[in-house]
Amino acid sequence: MSLDSQVLDKPIYEDLPYVEANLNYLTPMAEKPVNYTYEPPVGIPRSNGSYQAYKLPIRNARSVSQDLSLDWEGFALTEHHTSVRDFYDEDEIRRVYYPEAEQLLKEITGATKVVIFDHTLRNGERFKQGENGIREPVRRVHNDFTAKSGYTRARLELGARGIDDIETLLQQRFAIINVWRAIAQPIQESPLTVCNAQTIAPTDLVASDLVYRDRVGETYAITYNSQHQWFYFPQMHRDEALFIKCFDSAEDGRARFAAHTAFDDPTSPVHAPPRESIELRTFVFYPF
Repeated sequence: MSLDSQVLDKPIYEDLPYVEANLNYLTPMAEKPVNYTYEPPVGIPRSNGSYQAYKLPIRNARSVSQDLSLDWEGFALTEHHTSVRDFYDEDEIRRVYYPEAEQLLKEITGATKVVIFDHTLRNGERFKQGENGIREPVRRVHNDFTAKSGYTRARLELGARGIDDIETLLQQRFAIINVWRAIAQPIQESPLTVCNAQTIAPTDLVASDLVYRDRVGETYAITYNSQHQWFYFPQMHRDEALFIKCFDSAEDGRARFAAHTAFDDPTSPVHAPPRESIELRTFVFYPF
């Protein structure tokens, strides 16, 4: 089935139940947005952009999860049992979770090769306590890679692993897919919402510098567009995996960039435990 005909078979998303919540979009600006991943030197702001909150419907996609695809909406959900006992154990993540996720991605995407190159643990409470390696949920609409930085990061990470003939590898279609999962109790506080990639216009994507201590990456900030369609999966638990397409080298109408953000769910209990989640960033290489 062609991508053009797929849209005819899609459910009417407007009929889905929804919550309303504020999502923070970049206010258009003349200079390039810059965000620091750490506290910058005195006199330099952590971010030079300003963000405006828009109260928007965020639809519960659980009843249509079987109809969603990485190549059309840019995200998908599947049940997947993990054997990891402690996601705060770095060794266990790499020894147990990485191989699990690699096999799962091959099954889901039909990939011939998967390279997991990064992971992030998020827990707002532990972050506030200054625990190393823990970050808080991101509360601004963004996409992790740009049309440029997808290739830049691939060359960096594949080169660091001593992979031969990188340029030949990058001539085939590849994508960067995040694998997102709850790691403790079901998610109630700061759940993740993902935007249907087909509703994002190229002009909504604003290349932004993401400054680390040792390098500068490039991500997309997103400006507001009333056409955006937002979805989430309430109460995600540790035996579910959410896939988010953050880059695709194909430029044939497939989803390339699925923007996402944490948000405050108005139906969450007042004293809900902090969201605990892990995301893997992965290169997925498709058959020629």
